[in-house]
Amino acid sequence: MLELLGFISYLITLYVYVIIASVILSWLMAFGVVNPYNRFVSALDQALRAVTEPLLRPIRNALPDFGGIDFSPLILLLGCFFVQSVVLPNVAKLFL
Repeated sequence: MLELLGFISYLITLYVYVIIASVILSWLMAFGVVNPYNRFVSALDQALRAVTEPLLRPIRNALPDFGGIDFSPLILLLGCFFVQSVVLPNVAKLFL
């Protein structure tokens, strides 16, 4: 069971990197650093959105409108860190 919790922690870490990559790519596209019409950039953006949007959309719907600033990735990152640092260790204590 501890191996499973370690694997879940690893997947959460990987998902955190995907969230950060999605945010950075959206900034690069918004500021015109990369061309959003490039096939590779478009495919990468579509893949990152397909992975992150199912968890970001409910957070965006629950948050109030802050103008042009999207705080949903920050909330999702905090949730991931909470699960990794609080929930998983407490579940691991149940099985020791």
